[in-house]
Amino acid sequence: MKDQTEPLFDAIVRIDKLPASGRSVSVDADAATREKIAEAMKLTSVERFVAHLTVAPLRGGLRALGRLEASITQPSVVSFEPVSQHIDEDVDRVFLPVPHGHQAPAPGSEVFIDLEDDDFPDHIDGPEVDLSALLIETLALAIDPYPRRAGEDLETLGIAGDGAEGGPFAALAKLKGQGKS
Repeated sequence: MKDQTEPLFDAIVRIDKLPASGRSVSVDADAATREKIAEAMKLTSVERFVAHLTVAPLRGGLRALGRLEASITQPSVVSFEPVSQHIDEDVDRVFLPVPHGHQAPAPGSEVFIDLEDDDFPDHIDGPEVDLSALLIETLALAIDPYPRRAGEDLETLGIAGDGAEGGPFAALAKLKGQGKS
């Protein structure tokens, strides 16, 4: 995915305008937006991209909780034929302001991260949170990195299958075996 300077769609929430009870944010991407998402993520197409989030204030920041549903098509890693995938992912992310007096670590310094923590929050600098980046990230993490059709493998294409070992180490083993005679 390439870096985006502008969001692909509008899902910006202002923390200072967020009611105490929270609010709903719904995204139903139109055809042009789905095309932009497909291009940014190097997919053949995005047929559906719908998200429903509840955004509530939390300790000076916010918590976004909801669900992302998408339908995508991408090429198979075996035959390059189109493969469809339906994505249905939960979204739960906390955004908190950067603590006062917090400075970025100096280059080369040690940074300690508690790996036992469930999920540490994202830090925000201003009064706005762009939830489009969160939804695109959720989609990117849910996509099958090696899509292929059911029953499809290299043997179905007739590429592999004689059972003989192949590759550079097999060639070295043959040479080693020839030197013993």
